[in-house]
Amino acid sequence: MNRVLLLGAGGFLGRHIHATLAGHTTVRAPSRTRCDPARMELPELTALVARERPDVVVSAAGRIVGSGHDFVQAHVVTTAKLIEAVAVAAPGARLVRIGSAAEYGVVPHGLTVGEDHPAVPVSEYGLSHLAATRLAELAGDAGRVDTVVLRVFNPVGPGMPAGNMLARATAMVRTAMADGADDIALGLHDTYRDLVDVRDVATAVLAATRCAPVGAQRVVNVGSGRATATRDVVRLLADVAGFTGQIRPGGFPPDATRSAAVPWMCADVDRARRVLGWAPAYDLAESLRALWRADGERSERPVAGVAAR
Repeated sequence: MNRVLLLGAGGFLGRHIHATLAGHTTVRAPSRTRCDPARMELPELTALVARERPDVVVSAAGRIVGSGHDFVQAHVVTTAKLIEAVAVAAPGARLVRIGSAAEYGVVPHGLTVGEDHPAVPVSEYGLSHLAATRLAELAGDAGRVDTVVLRVFNPVGPGMPAGNMLARATAMVRTAMADGADDIALGLHDTYRDLVDVRDVATAVLAATRCAPVGAQRVVNVGSGRATATRDVVRLLADVAGFTGQIRPGGFPPDATRSAAVPWMCADVDRARRVLGWAPAYDLAESLRALWRADGERSERPVAGVAAR
């Protein structure tokens, strides 16, 4: 049984990864207040790894908003420190890093993008993830640390952060239904995205902790293998919720500039099948149903100190 040290267990991905790993192995998941790898000095991080004696370190810590400096600290510097810490304190352990489809940048419309496709990110976020991926590849190829990078596409499912477009759409649909409104206005980019269930991402991480050495195929796409128009995703969410009204353009404008710069993204997941023995299990409607249910449960929870009615 592998002993896993999971960093970033409090985030959207991290919570699901933790739940999945905990059902199969021993997991140590220090809180961010106790272990923030972006802020910790290398000796402190090395000491933590030495204490935990992991067989696998999973890095799900990172940022989705911030400046270029923030992204470099969260992704590049953190990965560099983890490579050093694992190499010194847990030689032979595997380092699994959660990367991003933003590393690819713009790809031709209709292409299912494979891991060997040129990576030319168009945002500081994507560039920071790509630099961290390259560090992991170099460390693995040099035999310093056994590294695997999971290039995660657009995760969707229960517990999505409030700033996410689908979380925002969920809140608007719920309000419209409560108010009896027959339409909502939502600003959307004209984009296509590969939406992968967050629970599928978690099982991919589990597979990465258990698979045989990956050799040169250290970067592995984790996606659904299907691209869906953003407008169709929102319509499907509304249908899942039982909202029959119109979704018209307008309202708040889209707030993700880097999303508009990449009109199309779809993963080729053949390597994941071959290297990890993994394939996505949830379809998009199931993911959106889980998102809708979880949002409803959260909305119904009483506020601390206020009695439920």
